[in-house]
Amino acid sequence: MHTIDLLLSHATVVTMDEHGTILHDGAVAVHGDIIIAIDSTAALTARYQAAHTIDCQGCAITPGLINAHAHVPMSLLRGVAADLQLDVWLFGYMFPVEARFVTPEFVRTGTLLSCAEMIRGGTTTFVDMYFYEEEVARAADEAGMRAVCGQSVMRLPSPDASSFDIGLERATRFIDAWHTHPRITPTIAPHAPYTCTDEIYAQAVELCKKYGVPLVTHLSETAREVDESRVDRHATPIGYAERVGAFSVPCIAAHCVHATDEDIATLAAKGVGVAPCPTSNLKLASGVAPYLKFLNAGVKTGLGTDGPASNDDQDMFSEIHLAALLPKGLSGDPTAMPAKTAFSLATSSGARAIHQADRIGSLAVGKQADLVVISLGALHNSPTYTYSADAIYNQLVYTCHASDVRDTIIAGRILMRNRELLTLDEQTILRDARRIASEINTFLANREEHLLDKILAISPIQASEIFEIQVKAKIDPSDTHAIRAILGAAPFIINRQNQRTQYDTYFGWNDLAQGRIRLREDHRVDAQGRTPPYYTLTLTEPVKRVEYNAAVQLSRARYTAPAHHTERFYREYFQPNHTITITKERQRIHVTFRDTEFAINIDTITSTPNAGMYVEIKSRTWSQRDATHKAALIGDILQLLGIADNRLIKDEYVDQL
Repeated sequence: MHTIDLLLSHATVVTMDEHGTILHDGAVAVHGDIIIAIDSTAALTARYQAAHTIDCQGCAITPGLINAHAHVPMSLLRGVAADLQLDVWLFGYMFPVEARFVTPEFVRTGTLLSCAEMIRGGTTTFVDMYFYEEEVARAADEAGMRAVCGQSVMRLPSPDASSFDIGLERATRFIDAWHTHPRITPTIAPHAPYTCTDEIYAQAVELCKKYGVPLVTHLSETAREVDESRVDRHATPIGYAERVGAFSVPCIAAHCVHATDEDIATLAAKGVGVAPCPTSNLKLASGVAPYLKFLNAGVKTGLGTDGPASNDDQDMFSEIHLAALLPKGLSGDPTAMPAKTAFSLATSSGARAIHQADRIGSLAVGKQADLVVISLGALHNSPTYTYSADAIYNQLVYTCHASDVRDTIIAGRILMRNRELLTLDEQTILRDARRIASEINTFLANREEHLLDKILAISPIQASEIFEIQVKAKIDPSDTHAIRAILGAAPFIINRQNQRTQYDTYFGWNDLAQGRIRLREDHRVDAQGRTPPYYTLTLTEPVKRVEYNAAVQLSRARYTAPAHHTERFYREYFQPNHTITITKERQRIHVTFRDTEFAINIDTITSTPNAGMYVEIKSRTWSQRDATHKAALIGDILQLLGIADNRLIKDEYVDQL
């Protein structure tokens, strides 16, 4: 009789091997980190003397579940923002919070929290993409889990790299330090085509080739992403990834929700592993991945949870359940996704998707001893039927919950026994997580109350002069020639001038104390020709008015930031009570009058209801005394232009509506 380390007996053994072998009253023999035998309990107890025997009566033994795409440190951002478009969620909440709070401690704590949750739910392997990935690797190693750890790289500044070249250097050091580890596979993860460059992907591919590790990236998550990629890169994200060589190495592509038929053929031909994330894809309204097309085309297909910030848990049983139901509901065919196939997405098929089918994903002699014991005796899980060989799959997919996992074993090491975590201190992890969450909560609560803080979270900002002196007058088109002639002679000096087309969208709130935000798209033509359009976001806080005979002084804090997102993004991010749009053609003439600079605009408002032509005289200053002086000078300018007081308009265009 041979001596072994561990024997699990009296179970329904669901091997997920190529033959679909299921053993009732079966057993699994483990020595070291390897499965050395699978047979009936009677056969293995006669053959082996085990140092440790676990009775699994009333339980199923299955391969450990594989979470093929996650951002595990984001467990600390669970529930931060919901019911938002992906870009608003990502750029308006995730990136700003991460920029402020993501540190090595944050990553370590979040990873430990996630590992505890995954071990409890029967997940033994996960594929991660995040920052400070060495901390993810250390925490996963401490927990005893198996992981593919992708150091995220973007062209944007990130919490652990001020530029993408620094991010590439971090990834190189990380992979070099960890690439010989038996359970941790270190790699690089270009975030997505819309946040990366050709150079990032090219260097990532070379790094993967050098160390023999897979490349991890996001592809075709949303329809908008695909549409924008066609315009910007003349290819779908998947087509672009192929063009830049991302598929010349083993690749794990997250989401792929909007893969076209041509994309799917490419994924299959190139051996790319795809990892849709059903819950996250539904919550962010990204859509439903074409699971059946993937499988029918021979695409290596797995399942992921995505990050807990967009899923709220890391429960692979929920993902399996959804993957079984969604194709049925969409196709009207209840046979579309059999339970056995759905379960394979998190086991044998999932192992192929992450390019580790030679080691994990099924219970077979010589493979790693990554397995879970699932209790089948709870109220929601009873009774159990054995009339059909495949009945166990129905139970695993449609009735089992993560809480039914009793024991979790990875590489032959018991990480959880009878629902007790053995490698992690759950209470300490919870304490640390709650402390960090409290700091984030305070930051978000304060930010949500102040528009300036919300702008600062997504853009650098510059304060403008507090005092603005201005006045307008409606004019006839025939007046413009005379006005320009007057401005072109003494006592005026023209400094510069240009022609602009401006599209202004104003966001307002019922609470006037909030102030107002203007999103401007500015197209300019000057002496050098047409310049590319530029976009700005301007916050004006509540105004104090001082009336003069010929002008009005507006006193208010004013902040301007570059705008990099769409009008829809800002509308959903700021959530104004009302929106006003004004379009104008502007002739801007910068003049010096009595040693003082003014901007004189000849504006043609094309939007209703205040369409027409106007002349506007404006200047800004930090000084109250200077503001009073400029108000008097505006009166003199109006006289020279021949504009009577009864024609003056002292409100801004948006306030005339």
